[in-house]
Amino acid sequence: MTDLANPRRILITGASGGIGQALAGHYAAAGRILWLHGRDVQRLEAIAARCRATGAEVHLLPFDLTRPHIDAWRDALATLDALDLVIVNAGMTSHIGPDGNEPWQRVETLLDVNLYAAIATIDAALPAMRARGHGQIALISSLSAWYGLPVTPAYCASKAALKAYGEALRGWLAPQGVAINVVLPGFVASDMSAQFPGPRPFLWPAEKAAARIVRDLARNRGRIAFPFALQFGMWWLAVLPAGLSQWILRRLGFTPR
Repeated sequence: MTDLANPRRILITGASGGIGQALAGHYAAAGRILWLHGRDVQRLEAIAARCRATGAEVHLLPFDLTRPHIDAWRDALATLDALDLVIVNAGMTSHIGPDGNEPWQRVETLLDVNLYAAIATIDAALPAMRARGHGQIALISSLSAWYGLPVTPAYCASKAALKAYGEALRGWLAPQGVAINVVLPGFVASDMSAQFPGPRPFLWPAEKAAARIVRDLARNRGRIAFPFALQFGMWWLAVLPAGLSQWILRRLGFTPR
């Protein structure tokens, strides 16, 4: 069985982003093999150098995860050694623009990366894990999966779908020895988070978020949600009558400008 507290072979998608590179740093250690995915090769090389300095073996996977490249991505995953932990973290954001619209091309690309590629990654990793009877997959969703924010409709939709998919997989695969964990971060300091066109309450540094994720993956938490105050608020938005939830969001500034 996989030791969830000490996975040896780890794949992290979106490793050049805020949470991704912080996770890579947390897992980098002698005896570990990391496969780091990202599109920014220069940034990915810098992250790999830091990880190698700890004694980790690091391989780079500089792939575009939009739909035309998915088959090549799946072929690459098929060549990897048996993975103990897959962290499906690659993502992008989108929001209502100054013209009051969310461009379709942006929405289509977002759904490719945040949802289609995420499910493709999981689907490619699962057969070997199921055959061995052990492994772990973490899906990085968002607290916005609880209730859609009017400023980021497509992003919230993609994260809600990923949350539901992960929860379904956990119930299906637990008896087969494969652990599935859904991570629901709030606002985490990163280039992507900086694009959010509204307030970012309870903003966490990427290092703090990564430390929480690493800790709770080792404990096999089904949902890893933080910070508590924002989690509690987003849960209530999903429970309250829709009109009241929308009124609250307008008062807090979470509406298109």
